[in-house]
Amino acid sequence: MKGSCLCGAISYEAVALSSPISHCHCRTCQKAHASAYATTARVLREHFHWTSGESLLRSFESSPGKLRHFCSVCGTHLIAERPEQAHLILRVPTLDENPGATPTVHIWTSHDQSWTSENDAIPRYSEWSAVR
Repeated sequence: MKGSCLCGAISYEAVALSSPISHCHCRTCQKAHASAYATTARVLREHFHWTSGESLLRSFESSPGKLRHFCSVCGTHLIAERPEQAHLILRVPTLDENPGATPTVHIWTSHDQSWTSENDAIPRYSEWSAVR
């Protein structure tokens, strides 16, 4: 599976996911992604490699021992890791193709914001232009 950042300066390849896909609602994922949750899956280190732009990666230690790696050009958060672990945490939406799996669990929902709601009556539109 190939993936990349928003601007395309960094790309990678992951042979396979090594865990189910999950939606992480923890506060650090909310802040790092500017979103209510981050969609992630583990990838074994030996199944992941950068294919271009690795020199453009920057890192931030968001909690002790956890590094979040992002593109220094566009800011896309691509992976996170704890160097002592055998896997990386891939940001699934950065894949350029279908991973062949769907999310199976929401984690850290105790960190949900009061304004979020998954089951609401808010209208949904397939395209932005439908709202105008």
